[in-house]
Amino acid sequence: MRQVKLGLWGADVSEVCFGSLAISPLQGRVTEAEGISVLRYALEQGVNWIDTAEIYDNYGQIAEAIKGHQDARIVSKSYSVTAEEMRLSIEKARTALKRDTLDFFLLHEQESALTLKGHLGAWEELLRAKEKGIVRWIGISTHAVAGVRAGALLPGLDVIHPILNYQGLGIIDGTLGEMLDAISFAADLGIGIYAMKVFGGGHLASDPEKAVAFVRGVSGVQSMALGMSSQEEVDYNLLLLADKEVPEELQKKVKHRQRKLYIADWCQGCGLCLEACPQGALSIEENISVVDAKACVLCGYCGRVCPHFCLKIV
Repeated sequence: MRQVKLGLWGADVSEVCFGSLAISPLQGRVTEAEGISVLRYALEQGVNWIDTAEIYDNYGQIAEAIKGHQDARIVSKSYSVTAEEMRLSIEKARTALKRDTLDFFLLHEQESALTLKGHLGAWEELLRAKEKGIVRWIGISTHAVAGVRAGALLPGLDVIHPILNYQGLGIIDGTLGEMLDAISFAADLGIGIYAMKVFGGGHLASDPEKAVAFVRGVSGVQSMALGMSSQEEVDYNLLLLADKEVPEELQKKVKHRQRKLYIADWCQGCGLCLEACPQGALSIEENISVVDAKACVLCGYCGRVCPHFCLKIV
């Protein structure tokens, strides 16, 4: 597994970061035990860092999976707004992950300088945690061009986790070209960049070679988080990144797995899912939620807020 340096002053990590959303309760693709098994397998193959978030609700799963792999680095993220909320989020992660020091902690889904200003208290608490050695590296995740540009100018920021794929799917405020320019701007400042939604939430899964090659070819992007929920997906992705031929049988098992957002017919049309969707992919028609499949990137955030458990990735 190729090792990379995350920015000028960041960690040495594997080119692939294990995106644990795919094994979390938020998506429900696999059982907790199955997720632990897949994550352990990835660690054994040389993947040495894991992306999670408070919203994924899988700290316990990760803590179990990394037993025997204490050198694995973990990224977590929080929507915290105030300093107190961030303190609680950090302590929750430290306790549940059983780590005195967290490797990475990010503000989750920042959109612009305005949203960062609204989260200033939380950011200042992250800076204090970094000064105390409780967190090693801090940053933001974002689906927005403006988020990348504003984040790059934050004092003390080490890493940005932006949405990036060859069609620009999921970018909420601009074009792919604008996102590439913003990433270049951040990278020139020495900031570490690892990409998300490389396969566009599954929309680009029919040509994974192209999807991976595109992100690898973007100057300034050192690594990418790939969501994996089976050993076959781990093998497939690692072969791609090793520039090795993927056996036909493995291609059949992985390449053509299509997923979608399922909305149950008992949906009450309350609209909470619309507020939770960063892509604006949901709407209410005839008192029921409907999804624009082309806009949906299968993040599963809508399912978390549904009081009637109507939405899930299948």
